Amino acid sequence: MRKLIVFNFVTLNGFFKGPNGDISWSMHGDPEDAAYAAESLQSDGILLFGRITYEMMASYWPTREAMKNDPVVAKGMNQSEKIVFSKTLKKADWNNTKLITDNIIEETKKLKKQSAKDLAILGSGSIVTQFAEHSLVDEFQFMVNPIALSDGGTIFKGISGQLNLKLTNSRVFKNGKVLLCYQPA
Repeated sequence: MRKLIVFNFVTLNGFFKGPNGDISWSMHGDPEDAAYAAESLQSDGILLFGRITYEMMASYWPTREAMKNDPVVAKGMNQSEKIVFSKTLKKADWNNTKLITDNIIEETKKLKKQSAKDLAILGSGSIVTQFAEHSLVDEFQFMVNPIALSDGGTIFKGISGQLNLKLTNSRVFKNGKVLLCYQPA
């Protein structure tokens, strides 16, 4: 069975997005960040998104600006196999993208059994919460940014119970970010 990995940037006070969904605070153009992102995309996994994250990613990574600013990550994002979960999206035009509109829990269970590749979900807080509540997540990776926001959205907003995790790995970056990797306890 393939692993389902969650990756999200978070602030020191626990937000993965700021007011109005702003994530500009997570983008610093740091060479160490870019190297880590490029390394992660080399795993040849399948990227999973909710509609909002998908639309944001699809509006940036295929552009000339993305290729200019971060060509290795842009190439990896554009070439990766992608799945977007949405009940409202009618089509997904970004290269190598499949749209799943119904039964995301059952479809994800099938993907974990059938896929030869690991699955990685980026952003997509409400989907992360659903997957966590159905014990589908094998690893949570949080890149903690040394910043605090006045308001925003938390990754596990609306979770119905307690989620116990155990730390499995950590990495400190020179820019002050810390990667924390957890598995369900």
